[in-house]
Amino acid sequence: MVALAGVTLSIRAGERVAVMGPSGSGKSTLLGILGCLDRPTGGEYILDGEAVATLDDARLSHIRNRRIGFVFQSFHLIPELTVVENVETPFLYGPAPMAEWRSRALSCLDRVGLRHRADHRPSELSGGEAQRAAIARALVTEPRLILADEPTGNLDSATGEEIASLLDGLHAEGRTVVLVTHNESLGRRAERRIHLRDGRIAP
Repeated sequence: MVALAGVTLSIRAGERVAVMGPSGSGKSTLLGILGCLDRPTGGEYILDGEAVATLDDARLSHIRNRRIGFVFQSFHLIPELTVVENVETPFLYGPAPMAEWRSRALSCLDRVGLRHRADHRPSELSGGEAQRAAIARALVTEPRLILADEPTGNLDSATGEEIASLLDGLHAEGRTVVLVTHNESLGRRAERRIHLRDGRIAP
């Protein structure tokens, strides 16, 4: 079975794009390729002028850590760590001096309004707080590309609106934001919507 077939698209730096479509249409597969988590079995993917599909795992890890921030529907926070320690985890794979980790993580928690929860565990957070913590973690290495997979999918409508507003702010700062969503309201906030069906871009 082919997850994606004949998909050709270009995303400009600073653009906000929503990828939409029914379950099984290839949305998460496309996001995985854009985030260098998955390799396409054919075709080409150019990121910032670099053909990444043929790079080795070490180089792909470097790109993910420096250039891309990930926000997932289920947050993926480490339960044994505090919120601020979770936000610091990308530094484990990057060159930032350890002396800067805490201040940079706290600064990102400030940006998402969560500094007061820095020493709490993920189990002590609401769903909206957990997603804000995940966004802070995505921002801590100052990536230019944010990839969000159903970022409001596990949240009530009011909390989802808060997260959508945070993503609005990241885009306003000049970041490229690509999100997968079933949420029509969230999709309409994007500059462009790409609809997938059966692994292809729908007309």
